[in-house]
Amino acid sequence: MNGYPDTLLLIDNEWREARGGARIDVVNPATGQKIGQVASASREDLDAALAAAQRGFETWRDTSAHERCAVMRKAAVLLRERADDVARLLTQEQGKPLAEARGEVLAGADIIDWFANEALRVYGRIVPSRNPAAQQLVIKEPVGPVAAFTPWNFPVNQIVRKLGAALATGCSFLVKAPEETPASPAALLNCFVDAGIPKGVLGLVFGSPAEISSYLIPHPIIRKVTFTGSTPVGKELAALAGRHMKRVTMELGGHAPVIVAEDADVELAVKASGGAKFRNAGQVCISPTRFLVHKNVKAAFEQAFVAHAEKLKLGDGLTEGTTLGPLANDRRLAAMDKIVKNAAEKGARVATGGQRVGSAGNFFAPTILTDVPLEADIFNEEPFGPIAAIRSFENLDEAIREANRLPFGLAAYGFTRSIKTVHELSRRLEVGMLWVNQPATPSAELPFGGVKDSGYGSEGGPEALEAYLVTKAVSVVGV
Repeated sequence: MNGYPDTLLLIDNEWREARGGARIDVVNPATGQKIGQVASASREDLDAALAAAQRGFETWRDTSAHERCAVMRKAAVLLRERADDVARLLTQEQGKPLAEARGEVLAGADIIDWFANEALRVYGRIVPSRNPAAQQLVIKEPVGPVAAFTPWNFPVNQIVRKLGAALATGCSFLVKAPEETPASPAALLNCFVDAGIPKGVLGLVFGSPAEISSYLIPHPIIRKVTFTGSTPVGKELAALAGRHMKRVTMELGGHAPVIVAEDADVELAVKASGGAKFRNAGQVCISPTRFLVHKNVKAAFEQAFVAHAEKLKLGDGLTEGTTLGPLANDRRLAAMDKIVKNAAEKGARVATGGQRVGSAGNFFAPTILTDVPLEADIFNEEPFGPIAAIRSFENLDEAIREANRLPFGLAAYGFTRSIKTVHELSRRLEVGMLWVNQPATPSAELPFGGVKDSGYGSEGGPEALEAYLVTKAVSVVGV
């Protein structure tokens, strides 16, 4: 796989061109050059994928948990064996450094393995009856075919978190993956096809996001919807699903605060949050973005953070030594430029970076803004790029109030040596995930999701499976 393949639709375990032959160009964000094409599904293709998903569900729900587990584990083995090839595709289409891409693929295999094992632990229960002649059971059953919608920033892992829970519980799974990054999702799903998953259990389509979502979500075959993306789009899809009484899991936007307390280990705080901030060029929903630093350590933190940013090597993700790749598309370049200009107009200082680098590709310098006023856009809107904003605080209550001020509640970070401060952050921060004295370390066994406008439901831990299960009460007398 030294080249980049054109990507087809997956329907009934067959890779197909779209009916009518429609295609969309795929561009390498490091060069701005077209590298391939992806098939764009028609209404006929969607109907075929839906019919296959229904047939696949009828097969998969009656497949034993042990058999489902075995297929999933075999797919994980294949994904690990193909990790280098899949990572290369991912870097070409998305831009992140090759080491990050390979890490994403291998983490995806681990997530599949974990959910495969959870398939063996979907338990019901026996409930003591008030009538001695009756037996009362609680049974867990798969909800039905799932429609998933995933973004371009983590084209493998954003799928496996949804796919793992769906397959473990006995659901079929139809995903509308991103047109910007189609080849790595296709390579992922091909591992399951090669692992022997029954026809129709998995489907993959691409095309117009609005047209596909407006057709799949209301369709009577679909019984569950899962989406990762922006809050505005998530609200629209959740409203559409609600009108048709569909189960929904929403993993939406974030704007993660980082609270660096007066007693924090500044070196650790810079190393951990700096690595998390510039991972995937900041295009991460749980990326630390609002840095709230105690006034007594702000100068030391800022100096070290700037030094960290200036050591990053910006370049093509396939080039050895690159630690910061391009933004995924030119829209992100325009957004970064707008954020920096707005902050400067409001009185912030650009400590480093702040501009596009070169004229080819979507490269933007790692940027740190300091003394940022609260009215600046970056302290109110998710930047989704390699920009960090710093402001100081005097006491913990002030920092927590600011952390909770926005409607977002996905992730937060804290750095402190005080158990009292840890307790306060754990109790009072309005987020779904909190990491203290470390970068983000999401794992398959922990819940993954937010509160408030950052969505609802979990894509990790045993909690993730509940959204794909129906609870049925059964009471039996006289048998």
